[in-house]
Amino acid sequence: MPPLSVSATNFDIPENAVRVLITGYGSTLRYPQNPTWLAVAPLNNVILPLDIDPPSPDRMQMVVDVDHPNGFPSNDPQHVHISSLQIPPTYDAVLDFVPRIHARPPIVPPTAKIAPPPDHGYDFVFHIGLAGRGPFRIERLAHKAGYRLKDSLNQHAPVIEFLPEPTALEPSQGEMLERMRANMAIMGPTSPIDTAVDHPVRGFGKGYELYGEDLQTMIDVERLVYALKEQEVEVTLYSSMDAGHCVNDYTYFCSLAESRRASSRYDKSMQTRVLFMHCCPVGQPFSTEQVTEVIKKIILWVCRNDP
Repeated sequence: MPPLSVSATNFDIPENAVRVLITGYGSTLRYPQNPTWLAVAPLNNVILPLDIDPPSPDRMQMVVDVDHPNGFPSNDPQHVHISSLQIPPTYDAVLDFVPRIHARPPIVPPTAKIAPPPDHGYDFVFHIGLAGRGPFRIERLAHKAGYRLKDSLNQHAPVIEFLPEPTALEPSQGEMLERMRANMAIMGPTSPIDTAVDHPVRGFGKGYELYGEDLQTMIDVERLVYALKEQEVEVTLYSSMDAGHCVNDYTYFCSLAESRRASSRYDKSMQTRVLFMHCCPVGQPFSTEQVTEVIKKIILWVCRNDP
């Protein structure tokens, strides 16, 4: 029996359910069916009981209680309701979609076939992005600037029209080494190019001045990774501090910033938790079903354990 999945037009969300939004990306030239969306889409309108410890596929199957007014198990005090939303993999789309999903109430595209968003905002927003072959990476932080990679429409991130304080623009040791290697490849070891001057700084400008150069998730990623390894999940995963300075990183920073903006504007005690995970392409080496299972386990862990 598959997990309970019903359309928003014919079911009531359990009272006091933890509301979770997961996002995947739309098609690209290389991936007409984006692996992230293939993993995320099956979880749309899925309801999971929150008492699963550890979560396992067989216990994630809902047993309908005919005596319960909404058909949910009457002995379970709380559930997790999941909505899945697809985001176009472009910088412009991120700036359009992400602030809206952190509004209160959240604003979703009218074509999205998801349950009505909660008035108070989602409790947890989980973004899934694509990396290369290999382990999953759960990202601890996102970057405000330094976006040189183009998106799926071959467009750059916006140019930042203002420059923060010089100390805020100071590159990390890894970024400095990367710049040195790039310069040496072009003009040799005596390259006069100063990449901070000769290339525009791209990323988040107007409206994001108050946010630091790095934003970290409030979720304890190290503890999460350890818990998943203790559960002996079928995939390899680790924590990461480099979300890539690409659309994925851009999505993460925007989501972290907007969750903070919403909590300061409405209720600081109700800040939406935000997380980003990179997964591999299908079969490189993990299957879509394995990605989906890991997503469920992470959702349940965060909803049970993180404040």
